[in-house]
Amino acid sequence: MTSYICILRGINVGGNKRIKMDALRQMFTELGYANVETYIQSGNVVFNASETDIQALQTTISDKIQETFGFEVPVLVLTASEIAAAVSNNPYSTDLAKDPATIHLTFLSHLPDQTLLNKIIPSNYLPDEFICLGKVVYMHCPNGYGNTKLTNTFFENKLKVTATCRNLKTSMELAAMANK
Repeated sequence: MTSYICILRGINVGGNKRIKMDALRQMFTELGYANVETYIQSGNVVFNASETDIQALQTTISDKIQETFGFEVPVLVLTASEIAAAVSNNPYSTDLAKDPATIHLTFLSHLPDQTLLNKIIPSNYLPDEFICLGKVVYMHCPNGYGNTKLTNTFFENKLKVTATCRNLKTSMELAAMANK
């Protein structure tokens, strides 16, 4: 069985799309997944599955959420090695002037089109900074993620992909959970 991380976008935010974590764990178990664990209330699930097709996993989970909870949410599934690489490739990790609490990782559903990425002018968003490496956008938001223009919706609109963001601490915890 392979260890995966499922990150859901937009649940339990502002009273919208409420899902209790015990119900989410139960749903994953009903799908036949093993060693199901959740982390905090924002839709982070670590699980094991024999399925190796990421797209099939995402579709199955998305359909089951619609069936079980009655609404649609974007679903991204990563392998344990993908999230470990995302954490270890953090380009801000060696910059001691950057508070780790101000670093966020936005996970993208697909590699962004380089032409679209090049249209985003980083200096227009200062003091926030971002670097896109593969399917992860690393962001430093010194005034907090709640005050940045570099949101999931921003990257989805600019890059034409599905995106969901986690802070560095959550990303590190998910990597640790998936690799135990």
